[in-house]
Amino acid sequence: MTLTRRDITELLERHGLEPSRALGQNFLADPNTVRRIVRLAEIDSSTNVVEIGPGVGSLTTELAATGANVVAVELDRHLLPVLAETVEPLGVRVVHGDALELDWAEVLPADRVWNLVANLPYNVATTIVLDLLDDVPQIETMLVMVQREVGERLAAGAGDGTYGIPSVKLALWATASVVTRIPATVFIPQPRVESVMVRIQRRSEPIVNVDHDALMDLVRTAFGQRRKMLRRSLSTKVTPEQFEAAGIDPSDRPERLDIVQWGALTAAVHSEA
Repeated sequence: MTLTRRDITELLERHGLEPSRALGQNFLADPNTVRRIVRLAEIDSSTNVVEIGPGVGSLTTELAATGANVVAVELDRHLLPVLAETVEPLGVRVVHGDALELDWAEVLPADRVWNLVANLPYNVATTIVLDLLDDVPQIETMLVMVQREVGERLAAGAGDGTYGIPSVKLALWATASVVTRIPATVFIPQPRVESVMVRIQRRSEPIVNVDHDALMDLVRTAFGQRRKMLRRSLSTKVTPEQFEAAGIDPSDRPERLDIVQWGALTAAVHSEA
């Protein structure tokens, strides 16, 4: 049964809890929105799902209702008794831990394909998404709720106003698109920001075959001075000959280069290393 606003309020009162601002807790409290998210996730009884930040379990209950195998990772120990009441009876495995520090190989068996479906804590959403793409290859798809500006940045392409370091790093591993907006009115408490759902699909392999640390070093250096032309921001790292070998115009600014071009520039620099 999907939790209503009234159900959530009563649960919190009965357990003597309030949403934690420090943990970025905004609980989904609209059954129609929850059902829409689960439809967008396109899961069924054959799917393995991991949710980060289940809160009181409003999204979790609907995920479990599909028959999917659901693992929910919750940092806040005070919410564990609530989840024991709302989702564990539905067969959901609740893991107490920090998504940024978990041994994911222990939590999610690598011999299965996993989908992440989550209302992520907004203050760490970008870090969680990019870390999972780096380190947890068994998660192949993600449908995540994030702050609108964060979602647009993750899904941005070269030339977009929001294109930046997270956009490039995500594009190395995956494709992303904003699929719907979520109004603030469906949360307890209401956040002061707009939210969106972002769909992320992992590539079968990284789109460029270069040293990823070297690539991101160039990207971070260039975007650290994003208003400057590349010949200036990367003057200590890239020679004119290397720009030419990569087919990159040194008068461009970093937001003009897509992931393939960043890969070409990295390859040109390190072919002479």
